[in-house]
Amino acid sequence: MSAATSTPEVLWAQRSSSSEPSKNFVYLTISVPDVPASNLKLDLKPTGLSFSGHSDTLKRSYAVDLEFYAEIDPAESKINHTAKNVELKLQKKELKEEYWPRLLKEAKKSHFLKTDFDKWVDEDEQDEAAEDDFSQFGGMGGMPGMGGAGGDFGGIDFSKLGGGGGLPDMGDMEDDEEGDDDDDMPPLEGEDDGKAPAAAAGGADAKAVEK
Repeated sequence: MSAATSTPEVLWAQRSSSSEPSKNFVYLTISVPDVPASNLKLDLKPTGLSFSGHSDTLKRSYAVDLEFYAEIDPAESKINHTAKNVELKLQKKELKEEYWPRLLKEAKKSHFLKTDFDKWVDEDEQDEAAEDDFSQFGGMGGMPGMGGAGGDFGGIDFSKLGGGGGLPDMGDMEDDEEGDDDDDMPPLEGEDDGKAPAAAAGGADAKAVEK
């Protein structure tokens, strides 16, 4: 294993419910390309998780420790391992209508932690959101480091992964790691971050100039 260990990018989103456990969870994605199940270890506890992994082909090691804002239920949590990342559905222990104000217990900025805008839904828009698909997720029993037996990773079909199943360009990955760190929380309701509209407006201006 290489001497240097990188902190992987961690994306997160959440749902909340005071009555339905299935709609009361944290969606966590640990970005670790080309790390096989045999080379990773995940220790999931009610108060946090510890992850480590190594990619032989990329010759890169990863490690991250997270202490959650509130407790989760490891037994009811689920996992999906792909060629690009490790996805976790962490079951919140307490049924509560309100969102967690943040993922981590300590209120500090972490450069590696970002909001998963593809999966994020505002707290007051959960009822209108599409149903989350966790059909690819399995239980935690077969996870390395969890102390359980089994093979939740044995049936992975990498041909079904999006983007052709290829690895991301490493140059782009480095750029992402050094990119804007202001994505920890989504913009407040009514506040426009200006990214998408600006891009759209830029395209429209370009066409107007061509004409």
